[in-house]
Amino acid sequence: MSATLAASTAHRYSSEEWAVRCDLAALYRLVAHFRMTDLIDTHITARVPGPEHHFLINRYGVLFHEMRASDLVKIDSNGRVVEPDADDEQNAARYRVNAAGFTIHSAVHMAREDLHFVVHTHTSAGSAVSAQKQGLLPISQHALKFYGHLAYHNYEGIALDLGERERLIADLGTHNAMILRNHGLLAGGVSAGTAFHEIYFLERACQIQVQALAGGAELNPVSEAVCKLTAAQFHSDKAGGIIDLAWEAALRLIDDSGPDYRS
Repeated sequence: MSATLAASTAHRYSSEEWAVRCDLAALYRLVAHFRMTDLIDTHITARVPGPEHHFLINRYGVLFHEMRASDLVKIDSNGRVVEPDADDEQNAARYRVNAAGFTIHSAVHMAREDLHFVVHTHTSAGSAVSAQKQGLLPISQHALKFYGHLAYHNYEGIALDLGERERLIADLGTHNAMILRNHGLLAGGVSAGTAFHEIYFLERACQIQVQALAGGAELNPVSEAVCKLTAAQFHSDKAGGIIDLAWEAALRLIDDSGPDYRS
């Protein structure tokens, strides 16, 4: 995309929406940087500021490491494209989305307005732990972040049934992270940085668990008291500053990752 076209694209949106688009594109690239992608499947979505209940999702077919703010498509809660020129047949490819992929995301966004960004992954480690009956074990510092703060939802097949949304939301409750059993991981946050922090730590906790179990040695248990203490430390008022600092640092990892994600 040329600089002129990028500028004209940015001017089509409010400054608030463009800021969200840039953050979401950055989140896509960071998920790719840390190898949490599944080709063109899975999605990361964001709520568009305003009362319309509009959301941003990836243009279907764009790889996560290629994502730019202008590649994101605005949709409604039913996954229908609401871009002003979407009815133009020449824009069919530009606004192609996987509406079925928004089933899970729409459920979370509509029920939890505090989760402005929602990430869903199918990583090997996340999917492996999702297939283990005991779920995430409290065996690492990363895992203890989610002690008492992690939801589970049973697999119901490919998420095409809109009726599943109510059950998913009931299972999610007030948590910001969830293991979709026999499927993958889900995490959200009020900002791109908090959503990234949730999915990064959950993914790392799953990687640690898979490797620890593969080692075959007896696992060292952590007392319940220490589990609760560590979880409280992660969720203290001081955590927000650390999360913001980590996000700013992470953005430097994608500064030179091809065409500017803010274009």
